[in-house]
Amino acid sequence: MSAPFEAGERVLLIDQRERTYLFSLQVGATYHTHAGTLAHDDLIGRPEGTRVTTARGMVLAAFRPRFSDYVLKMPRGAQVVYPKDLGPIVVYADVYPGARVLEAGTGSGALTIALCRAVGEQGRIVSYEVRPEHRERAQANIEGFFGKSPDTLEMRDGDVAEAGSSGDRFDRLVLDLPEPWAPLGALRPALEPGAVLCAYLPTTIQVQQLVLALPESGFLHIETFEVLKRGWHVTSRSVRPDHRMVGHTGFLTVARVGPED
Repeated sequence: MSAPFEAGERVLLIDQRERTYLFSLQVGATYHTHAGTLAHDDLIGRPEGTRVTTARGMVLAAFRPRFSDYVLKMPRGAQVVYPKDLGPIVVYADVYPGARVLEAGTGSGALTIALCRAVGEQGRIVSYEVRPEHRERAQANIEGFFGKSPDTLEMRDGDVAEAGSSGDRFDRLVLDLPEPWAPLGALRPALEPGAVLCAYLPTTIQVQQLVLALPESGFLHIETFEVLKRGWHVTSRSVRPDHRMVGHTGFLTVARVGPED
């Protein structure tokens, strides 16, 4: 059985039109909505699924947010990797408990959080970001999700190419960079044989340049795809696709490190 809500934790409210509201509970505080106020104390000590009513009569259901809810609501310093792409990145990069993962760039931290969850307590994430303001925002988002920075995460300012001469070794390489082909040669010495690369790329030009550069740096078994998400509207009278869908956000290119020459 899940524990009741406590002060200091996040709560997700869902209204009758499926709109969502995310905030942290504080004793004595008030949450303001377009349909009236709601006292935080009305939620503290109550179980998930509790229904509460605002001062103007709007009924809301309260739950702890899923990771996907947090990603869509968290502050952004850089373009975020969306939930529909986070899952495939973790799966196709084959990020497993105990893996040593090199990531660049950190961005707003959504992908970093997903990687930290996937490697577990025995893994390691080293995440590079060239823009300090993005790294600071990501740090705040990561700490907001976990409650503190995970012990398995090391965040570094600077060019990820520096990792190639750091003496570190990695099983997985995850790139969300404007020019992900640039550091490949420098990073090759840091990657274990058979290591998996997964790059997130918004444009076809980036995809083409990366795919052409990968064999030159010793990468094999290269594939590129995108993930499209289409919701469905289901009622007793009809079943049809939603009028809107989440189409293109980015391409994923996956490759393996081949044997050393």
